Amino acid sequence: MTQKIIIFDSTLRDGAQAEGISFSVKDKIKIVEALDRLGVDYIEAGNPGSNPKDLEFFEKMKHTSLQHSKLTAFGSTRRRDSSVHEDKNVQSLLQAETSAVAIFGKSWDFHVTNIIHATLEENLDMIRETIAFFKEKGKEVIFDAEHFFDGYKANPEYALLALQAAVDGGADCLVLCETNGGAFPSEVYEITKKVVETFSVPIGIHAHNDGGMAVANSIMAVEAGAIHVQGTYIGFGERCGNANLSTIIPNLQLKQGLFCIPEEQMTKVTSTARYIAEVANIHLDDKEPYVGRSAFTHKAGMHIDGVNKASHSFEHVHPNSVGNERRLLMSEVAGRSTILSKIQKISPTVTKEDPVVQEIMDRVKELEHQGYQFEGAESTFELIVRKQLGKYKPFFEIEYFKTIGEHPAQNSEFGSSAMIKINVDGQEEISAAEGDGPVNALDKALRRALEVFYPELKEIYLTDYKVRVLDTKAATAAKVRVLIESSDGHDFWTTVGVSTDIIEASLTALVDSIEYKLLKNIERKIQVYL
Repeated sequence: MTQKIIIFDSTLRDGAQAEGISFSVKDKIKIVEALDRLGVDYIEAGNPGSNPKDLEFFEKMKHTSLQHSKLTAFGSTRRRDSSVHEDKNVQSLLQAETSAVAIFGKSWDFHVTNIIHATLEENLDMIRETIAFFKEKGKEVIFDAEHFFDGYKANPEYALLALQAAVDGGADCLVLCETNGGAFPSEVYEITKKVVETFSVPIGIHAHNDGGMAVANSIMAVEAGAIHVQGTYIGFGERCGNANLSTIIPNLQLKQGLFCIPEEQMTKVTSTARYIAEVANIHLDDKEPYVGRSAFTHKAGMHIDGVNKASHSFEHVHPNSVGNERRLLMSEVAGRSTILSKIQKISPTVTKEDPVVQEIMDRVKELEHQGYQFEGAESTFELIVRKQLGKYKPFFEIEYFKTIGEHPAQNSEFGSSAMIKINVDGQEEISAAEGDGPVNALDKALRRALEVFYPELKEIYLTDYKVRVLDTKAATAAKVRVLIESSDGHDFWTTVGVSTDIIEASLTALVDSIEYKLLKNIERKIQVYL
């Protein structure tokens, strides 16, 4: 029988402590729903005793049933100068009404005596009594031994006594916290192995990434016998972050044959990561293992040729196994086979000898000479291919546009305005808008006009805007390349524009972005119909 590894997600608690992260109650509920769909076992959703927002969240969740996950409230052992019945934080955990609670306590003697100013025996009592209190209330109790690895290295006897106190209180799981994030995998393995051999209670690992080894440390803890892994889903957390579960789950399930989440949910690993990043309002690192945009991206001609012949020659797993996709980049080091593979996605009957392949290559070289770069703008490249193949019809035409930039009045919110006139199948629409700069104003005006004909464009928003000066010697007359990344909340795509006029370059990229979205919507409708 396949060994089950318990996955405990702390995105909403430990992850919320990351710089730049602030979840609303609605955000937290959305993430809970996403993690539940994925099949995560436990969702540590916050500390109800720390702030009103978490209290409100737990109150709302009392009326929500989860399909797979077990919602978990987080808190500390009682304070040294109060009983469990009088401790406000302990009582707030009961108010959350979760079936499971995660209780953290000190396992490093230095922290006991120098940080919370308790005696070593007092701390053991605090651990034991707090856990026993929750067990008497019928709760499942997970004990997080804070700073366990530092504590073990400083005083192994006392660190183990802290775990024993938790066991005596009735803890259901002992989690070894690598709180400072500085331990090496070999240390984590040896210490975890000792703990597994000492206690019959399930052992878990909670690793931080300050040394860049949180995932490795988590894997080594499992190798040593831990069956409970904590982390945040895309790795963000305090300081350098937590162990990244979107990396750990595929590593354990695909590489080591362990069972973390339901098999049928593995293809949702990538989409869940991107959704959580979206809700958290952060950019998911393109180079994130398994789920990043570049995780299965190939640029060198030799690599691309190898992947096309045998994907495992340059990919450690198939991208489909985690719901990601392979990307073959257009660049000066890509060859004819790369262009052909992209053409065949649009028109499968085109062969290598077809003249249109050379025509497209010539067109790409011409545009690259002008300053275009398609390595990060595959959506613009796809539109170029469609135009060369005769498989493209514009959804609209811009008849004219005008932008006005001026110093805003003292109480004015905006400093620029734009007017645009478009034509859609003979029907004209004129729109105007104000914005933070001419590009923003033009973007708003264009969308406002097009939404009359294409209301689905309300879903689109810009996630990134980059400008690169191509010839610095030309000073203000230099060409600029504008890259725009867009999203509809599910998919992301990038388009590019080049001009000596930054507004014109931006508009070119904006138009391509909208055209690409409309084109994909039509293709989806055709697929549904078929």
